[in-house]
Amino acid sequence: MILPIALADGNLFDLVICMETQLTWYGQSAFKITTPVGNVLLVDPWLTNPVFERGKGEVAALKRVDLILVTHGHSDHVGNAVEIAKRTRAKLVATYDLSAAMTTVLGYPTELADMETTGHFGGTLNLLDREVSVTFVPAWHGAGVEKGEDSPLFYGGNPSGLIIAIRDGPTFYHTGDTDLFSDMALVARYKKIDIMLVCIGDHFTMGPERAADAVKLIDPRTVIPMHYGTFPVLTGTPEAFDRALKQRDVKADLRVMKIGETIKVSE
Repeated sequence: MILPIALADGNLFDLVICMETQLTWYGQSAFKITTPVGNVLLVDPWLTNPVFERGKGEVAALKRVDLILVTHGHSDHVGNAVEIAKRTRAKLVATYDLSAAMTTVLGYPTELADMETTGHFGGTLNLLDREVSVTFVPAWHGAGVEKGEDSPLFYGGNPSGLIIAIRDGPTFYHTGDTDLFSDMALVARYKKIDIMLVCIGDHFTMGPERAADAVKLIDPRTVIPMHYGTFPVLTGTPEAFDRALKQRDVKADLRVMKIGETIKVSE
């Protein structure tokens, strides 16, 4: 963050305040990342999910959001994206097919989903004056976009995971919803992953054991479990995940976040 400071003689100089990157978990797969200069990113922003009691108030309180990143079109990941974008003018970061579906089917403002923030697998987007880079990587899951509870599924392309690199901050790997697959090992070939946000809930995604194998392939510094406990069918738990990590002698630090908690993270 850069603040102009007035001297006694009337001249100005810039005071650079270095902040740490902050990470907030809202439950399910929804996170907020606040960068060292104050840019705000939301990932899979279903803030009004059943386990985050303050969801509606949090949505209303969001005054600044610069980017909304969505891994795939299921409603528990698109979440409150359209509502938040219409108020904050946040740009949509998604694959080409998902971006088209979210604008035409769900009404995400077209002018906020242009080529600057639309990409595809293997491609890297440099955003917000290059403070943030986003690379799309595969995920094994579905991706249909739902207009409502009783509507058919609309084509939303293939699901993705996201590598989010912050200048002067950490590199995140948000797996999206996925099963374990061997090519995950390639994710860390091009950029060391500091923090892996990994689904563990089972039923619709990896459970704890397969998630632990995924972490072993990636070898991050820190791993944070997500996409568990929101519904009864998501039976994976952090305790079972911890056991599976230890059984595999995984060295990553396990950090279990509380819903609504904000933590500071470094490079």
